Amino acid sequence: MLHHIEQLSEQDITQKPAWLVKFCETYQSLSADSTFEELALIYHHDVVFIDPMHQVEGLVALTRYFSELYENVPYCQFEITHAFYQNDHAAVYWLMTYQHSKLNGGKPIAVEGHSFLKARGGKVIYHRDYIDLGQMLYQHVPVLGRIISWLKARVNTV
Repeated sequence: MLHHIEQLSEQDITQKPAWLVKFCETYQSLSADSTFEELALIYHHDVVFIDPMHQVEGLVALTRYFSELYENVPYCQFEITHAFYQNDHAAVYWLMTYQHSKLNGGKPIAVEGHSFLKARGGKVIYHRDYIDLGQMLYQHVPVLGRIISWLKARVNTV
């Protein structure tokens, strides 16, 4: 049976698998000030993490990857909006808001995305992110952003 959860509530926490509750809580608490040691609480030591730009294998490499990502952003916050789960699999939908000095004039950028998760032994062993890189990155680069906006407008008029 597939289960749906909108926002974390006390009722959700009692129904949701513990590994998924901890995952959602941890992601919503990550920040540029994090040490990322808390990743060991949610990820298996043999985790495979895939996003549109990278594939990282192992907890040590993932912790290093997160540290490097967050070095360049003064602000990054995740809001979990929905989660669906069945046994040791889950789909988590989120809104990421972040700032980068070289993108969007340093103003916040909000991007929706989702993650497919598989757990083993109460920790995430597989994590794949799905996100629109244009919305997240490319359209906020000064010259490239104008080109992408022009292309989107042309496609939408066809």
